[in-house]
Amino acid sequence: MPTGIYLAHLNPVTNAHIEIINELLMEKDQIVVMPVRFLKQEEEINSKSFPFSFEIRKKMLEAIFGNNITISSNYTFFAPFKKYFPPLIAPKSWELRKQILGGIEDDYYTYTGDKAEGIMLKLYRLKPKIGTRREISATSVKNDMYEAVTSKKSEWEKNIPPQVADIIKENWSIVEKFASSDDKTMRIAGMKFPREGYNSK
Repeated sequence: MPTGIYLAHLNPVTNAHIEIINELLMEKDQIVVMPVRFLKQEEEINSKSFPFSFEIRKKMLEAIFGNNITISSNYTFFAPFKKYFPPLIAPKSWELRKQILGGIEDDYYTYTGDKAEGIMLKLYRLKPKIGTRREISATSVKNDMYEAVTSKKSEWEKNIPPQVADIIKENWSIVEKFASSDDKTMRIAGMKFPREGYNSK
């Protein structure tokens, strides 16, 4: 049985993520979901773009899928993040590949709905399966949540499962914390990274 590896931000988990994982489960494959983490001195960096910790996102996934999927923390970047660049040349970027595949047997594939990301996964020999990009994005859901803090008029719950909405409500102080903050992220090679920890350990 092949293993499907789903690398994603999942911040927060949306109906689109649920749809993708359900489609992967229909293939009868073993599914490993890896929400990305950014660590600086063993502490996770969270920001306006990445508000919810790995543990909260894991709780979101478990609320939907229980034991039907495996949730792994292997998709983790360690500060300083600049050491992963340039891709394919930096030895640390190949270490990340090895880290992602830790415990995975030879018969595997990675999933992405992004063609550009699919090219990168192919260059790293991660056997990508490229699906259809969904209309719902976690970014739009986050923006709707932040809008709810400032205007109180938002339909942020419409694009996420009720179980996930409940977890977000339990952690609403996180949404309030980042609603009025600057988005301290940068985009490199098509992927967002926290500014904090990019240059320093």
